[in-house]
Amino acid sequence: MNGRLDKPLQGAALLALSALLFACMGVGVREVSGSVNNESVVFFRNLVGVVFFLPLILLKGVRPLRTQRLGSHLGRAGYGLAAMYCFFYAIAHLPLADAMLFTYAAPLFTPLIARWWLKEPLSKRILGTTVVGLIGVLLVAKPSAALLDSQALIGLSASIMAAFAFVSIREMSDTEPAYRIVFYFSLFSALISAIPLTWSWQPVSEHDLALLLGIGLLATASQLIMSKAYVLAAPGLIGPVAYLAIVFAGAIAWWRWGETPDLTSLLGAALILIASLLSITRRKR
Repeated sequence: MNGRLDKPLQGAALLALSALLFACMGVGVREVSGSVNNESVVFFRNLVGVVFFLPLILLKGVRPLRTQRLGSHLGRAGYGLAAMYCFFYAIAHLPLADAMLFTYAAPLFTPLIARWWLKEPLSKRILGTTVVGLIGVLLVAKPSAALLDSQALIGLSASIMAAFAFVSIREMSDTEPAYRIVFYFSLFSALISAIPLTWSWQPVSEHDLALLLGIGLLATASQLIMSKAYVLAAPGLIGPVAYLAIVFAGAIAWWRWGETPDLTSLLGAALILIASLLSITRRKR
């Protein structure tokens, strides 16, 4: 498979850890969103990612970051940043449950895009576990009628762009290590997301700055681990494991804000776990 690795168990375990960190990042975003606008959150999230790599650059110079695939990195950043902005738009214009559904719907498109782009295997079992996981997400999120609104197309775009970003990581994995993929994503995204700040900048308090730093660190760590996961295994194979993020988010919401899940949510969480377990227990082709 063009020199790409095929270690689904290790990849799934790393993707589950990435989902946990992503859920923790979501808590930070929820905490800070009352006083900081979306443009600033996106920018700081990416800026921290660039700063994260400064110790590596100081110790080893720019040699580990040299690449012959700047175009691929720019494309991956474009997909990821588009998904990020679409997701924030969805949060602003749709009920939160609907917006979150679009985030976790990305694994539904991932195996289809991986099949078209990378010619990765697409079996009935892959499609089955993906659909089971999505049904679980629907039961947990309980989307409203707004899901059918025309603005929901922006949310749908977030899912599709995120899926393209996941597959682009796999596409580069034959030559690019995970840390290099995340560095160029953070660099290009920080440069591009700085542009809206020219008209939307607002002062940030020390408390909010600390939250933004935490969000950026969690996001960067999640990106590094996720990138490594997709280096190790095909996106279509381990993609349903990403659904675990909504289970983690629900558990954190119960602990942090006392949001007790109902029976439907627990059933949905069970389906998500089943889909993830079925995903990681597949045998390698």
